[in-house]
Amino acid sequence: MSEPLDLRGRTVLITGAARGIGALLAAEVARRGARPSLVGIEPETMERVAEAIRTETGVETFVAEADVRDRAALDRAVEGTISALGGIDVCVANAGVETASSVLNHDPDDFRRVIDINLIAVFSTLQATLPAVIERRGHLLPIASLAAIGHAPAMSAYAASKAGVEALANSLRQELAGTGTTVGCGYFTFLDTDMVRDGFQHPVAAELRKDVARGPFGKVYPVEPAITALADGIENRSRTVMFPKWIKPVAKLRGITQPLLEKLAGSKAADAIRRAESRS
Repeated sequence: MSEPLDLRGRTVLITGAARGIGALLAAEVARRGARPSLVGIEPETMERVAEAIRTETGVETFVAEADVRDRAALDRAVEGTISALGGIDVCVANAGVETASSVLNHDPDDFRRVIDINLIAVFSTLQATLPAVIERRGHLLPIASLAAIGHAPAMSAYAASKAGVEALANSLRQELAGTGTTVGCGYFTFLDTDMVRDGFQHPVAAELRKDVARGPFGKVYPVEPAITALADGIENRSRTVMFPKWIKPVAKLRGITQPLLEKLAGSKAADAIRRAESRS
């Protein structure tokens, strides 16, 4: 077992840090004494986030503009973080996007975009930060989703990308055995973030949520407990971080999760998707 990771004085690089999980996690780790490096495509928004963090906590921060699909920009963000903050102890590969479409009508370029951002860029982020994190015997935390465990209709690109993130984390964890560097993976359902709110505006997502995704699977949960869980997971070097708590038994029973999901959806999901796409 690895020793817990005291965040005081550590550097935590977070992608997708302009808003949502990324911005809130940057603030939380700063409250615990870490120096966050905010990486993303909205530099002005990230600067405001960083300034708010500095005002509240007094800790040093760094901001780097980078599209996670651009490896050269990622490398510059990593180099800038090391130069400004002295190294990297933790990498949180958080940047991601959602989409909703049937496979039949999915725009191929949009499918590639989701895979590029949610999976290929996670690989690039982890690979770019690995030497620095290994040097510090730190922790890597890619963010997957409940969609890595249960694959819902009209979410083929998102589910495929997040299942890939989980597989990537599992492979990397074994590769780093004995180095003192640890690898976790984050799993969440719908959290109250801009991405989720915007996603529910899509006609297909709205139709599915109305007719199919009911109970805990369709509920939107507050984001703050997920942020606490992520920060605790980093400090504890947890293999998994899951919120809400019911995701854990679902993950353990994944052999029956997918057939159950398909049974619960029945033909309602397919009918809802066809209705939505016929109107768009």
